[in-house]
Amino acid sequence: MKRAVVLNVNGESYDLDIEPNRLLLQALREDVGLTGTKEGCSIGVCGACSVIVDGRLVSSCLTLAVACQGKEITTIEGLASDGRLHPLQQAFIEYGGFQCGICTPGQIMAAKALLNENPQPSEEQVKEWMSGNLCRCTGYYKILESVMAVVNNKVGTVQPVRRDERSAKIESLKVYKSS
Repeated sequence: MKRAVVLNVNGESYDLDIEPNRLLLQALREDVGLTGTKEGCSIGVCGACSVIVDGRLVSSCLTLAVACQGKEITTIEGLASDGRLHPLQQAFIEYGGFQCGICTPGQIMAAKALLNENPQPSEEQVKEWMSGNLCRCTGYYKILESVMAVVNNKVGTVQPVRRDERSAKIESLKVYKSS
């Protein structure tokens, strides 16, 4: 039997009717429509689905959505403000921490949780904290470099958030020539 739940996500309230066993990951992606949080391992070990709930980093693939009633949930989409990327998002772009994009939202959310708790961590503290987030694309150095750029205030001008274009424009790539 479905339950009425109000999820507070990125400062907005969402009234949902969901099954009691619905995972927060599913509710965020399918019910709320925020697809930035990714599903990786589905058993809470990769960190791809990391979000912040009431200030704590959690694996949304292990967290029941009904357990988040009345709590403040922050996803990757909630980091940008006033039309500008968060410095962590900008640093991942500038310093190459952003690779294929599957682990990146979880990496950034883990780094955000760390910096909320300790704004001036050492490299060793960053490595320890981020060890719960797996990445198959990099050797982790660029991720560490991205986080440390924020710690050391070495992020360039934070860019405006790009709006998502829903339609592909293959023609503009001039890949296909009309006959």
